[in-house]
Amino acid sequence: MNIKQVRREQPRIGISWPREDAFSKVTGQEKFTADYYGEHFLWAGVKRSLTPHARLINVNVEPALKIAGIKAALTSRDTPGTNRQGIVKKHQPVLADNKIRRVGEPLALVLADNKDALRQALEAIEIDCEPLPGVFDPLEALNPGAPLIHEDSERGNLMDEITVTAGDCEEGFKQSEVIIDWEFETSRQEHAYLETEAGWACLEPNNELVVVASTQSPFRDRMEIASALGLEIDRVRVVAPYLGGGFGGKDGCNVQCLLALSALKSDGIPVKMWWSREESFLASYKRVPARVTCRLGAMKDGRLNALDCSILMDSGPYEHLGAEVLSLSVEHAGGAYRIPHVNIRGRCVYTNNPMGGPFRGFGAPQTNAVIEQLMDMLADRLSMDPLEIRLKNAARRGDRNALGVRLIHSTGAVDCAKRLQSHPLWKERSVWKSQAGSLKKRGVGLALVSQGAGYGPVIPDVANAKVELTVEGEFRVDCSVSDMGQGNAATFLQIAGDLLNQESSRLIPVLPDTGKTLPSGSSAASRTTYTYAQALIQAVNLLKQKLFERASDLLFAPTTDDMALAPGMIVHLPSGREIPLSQLAKFMAPKERVAMAYWRAPMAKDKIDITTTTAFLGIPHILFAYAAHLAYVEVDEITGKVCVERYVTVNDCGQLINPCAFEQQIQGGVAQGLGFALHEEFKSAMGTPQSADLATYIVPTALDSPDMETISVNLFEHTGPYGLKGAGEISINGPLPAVANAVADACGVRLQKAPLTSERVLKALAENTKG
Repeated sequence: MNIKQVRREQPRIGISWPREDAFSKVTGQEKFTADYYGEHFLWAGVKRSLTPHARLINVNVEPALKIAGIKAALTSRDTPGTNRQGIVKKHQPVLADNKIRRVGEPLALVLADNKDALRQALEAIEIDCEPLPGVFDPLEALNPGAPLIHEDSERGNLMDEITVTAGDCEEGFKQSEVIIDWEFETSRQEHAYLETEAGWACLEPNNELVVVASTQSPFRDRMEIASALGLEIDRVRVVAPYLGGGFGGKDGCNVQCLLALSALKSDGIPVKMWWSREESFLASYKRVPARVTCRLGAMKDGRLNALDCSILMDSGPYEHLGAEVLSLSVEHAGGAYRIPHVNIRGRCVYTNNPMGGPFRGFGAPQTNAVIEQLMDMLADRLSMDPLEIRLKNAARRGDRNALGVRLIHSTGAVDCAKRLQSHPLWKERSVWKSQAGSLKKRGVGLALVSQGAGYGPVIPDVANAKVELTVEGEFRVDCSVSDMGQGNAATFLQIAGDLLNQESSRLIPVLPDTGKTLPSGSSAASRTTYTYAQALIQAVNLLKQKLFERASDLLFAPTTDDMALAPGMIVHLPSGREIPLSQLAKFMAPKERVAMAYWRAPMAKDKIDITTTTAFLGIPHILFAYAAHLAYVEVDEITGKVCVERYVTVNDCGQLINPCAFEQQIQGGVAQGLGFALHEEFKSAMGTPQSADLATYIVPTALDSPDMETISVNLFEHTGPYGLKGAGEISINGPLPAVANAVADACGVRLQKAPLTSERVLKALAENTKG
């Protein structure tokens, strides 16, 4: 399909429309953050700790300053403001001042004319520190007398704790006729986005500090920069170009405060920072690992009756949304099911391990993986079909979920399961399994998963949209939520183009910029299009009305009812009179040619029985996406290697605005989830990362991805734009449990730790043979 030809057509809702950014990206014309250069600028780099826990005595930058080309070498003594950043709890230093709490802690910031001088200077900086005993096991971190990560913490190394109860769990287990106990552990996962952390900063002549960053949350970054460096917020401007991937790893400051500090100290010279892959691995946030212990009680007919679950998470030395990740793990521990008696306890702990934080799914993949394996184990115990037992217990619209929230919105768990039940690959699974070759075992596994959408209570989930008619007769469409590759900016243009009946060439995207666009939250939580598109639709309709009113005067129309937008013009239908948009714009004042709108997403009103130590609790949600996953796997008995041969997802993400973009989003999440299931384990020994780069950290490629089929049940969500729900995260929740269930189906063994590497599978097979 010719991109340039398509751009002369009008976008339409509900069809597979080529992304507006596709042509500029594949031809290399699009400017990502790392592409920001000037004629003269400085390189900024960070001296980082290689010690996981120590008292910082001194950072000597004098040797660095003696190297030719070095313009500045900064420590915490040069940092104005609080020198602290953090989304919820501001206790992470921009530059360490008195203590080192992790390997990769930033100790000094160097500005240099060139990369060679920067490298030499960073090597020359002398660090004087007193090593302290570290704590690297989250359970040991809770022991009395364990080394404290933060001496001023009232709860010691317990970062946050959440307990949710419903019904009477003790009585529920007494009534249960079948009880299954299970423990499972998930790994740290590296985001491994194509574009590593990067940024560009400068101090403008008007004293405005401009930071261009690869970020999912520019408006929040602006507040963090201002707070950390003691600046007035209106003095800071953050610009977010297209991201080369994010997945949650850029939902929070990485280079932003460091760059801002650099620009304040660079004598007006712009500054650039761009982490190498090795630095990104060393210093960036990881998926929070979890140890989950569950007891599931049921009746002999398969009805779930009770769930007791304990979750222990290790978020490293700083909170960085660790408590919020924990809250979604707690919320999704009961899966997509009705369970009358529930007790779920979650704890998140400080350690000297690598920093944890948001990652696609935001805590839900860790517990979805456990409940879905328990469902297969229960089905096996009761000799029931694993899909039937899920259908028996899946929550329907109007039911209460495991937390006690009434599901009053679209609830498609049953629809997804039934659609999968009729799929040929489910019906023909026995035949395929029987055709395994010599020394191969085949298995089929499934999972029925859910994903809460939006911020949940406490934090308003809002969007502010803006649309403008330019004097050239084009439309500037604010795309105020960062596009990290999922295509939401293109979706916003598709919506605006359809409503305005304009060709793609007349639509100009305005990417997030705190100096131009309006605050609309982060690109996260499966809320990007769901929330922003509602505000955008209102803004477009308001602008249309303004244009019709002015055009009706100029065209001598008695009413606006007979006005219509056509490509490049407004037409009075009864008379056929028309006026070009460029001419109409000249008759309008600038403020008349702009329309803005605000929308706030609904939140759960249910009162659940919850005890928590965190102020910004992200649960309960009122809106969920659902999906049924089916995995065909083949296990090599000689090597233990697990190959996923076929994969099917059936999804309830509401109606689709762009089916092709939806399919890409789901399949990308599945591929990433298969990495989480089979390969990806960011290893750390005594706080020191052992996974240094992509040579040692295995990320699945296209060659490792199976044939995938993506199906949508197309339920209508009445609160969503055009009936849509979020699709960004649901796909990553299914691969780990579906593959784990398939391996158990193939081999009769069930591993208790992910990823299911060849070594672990082979060891389990050997132990099973001995047993």
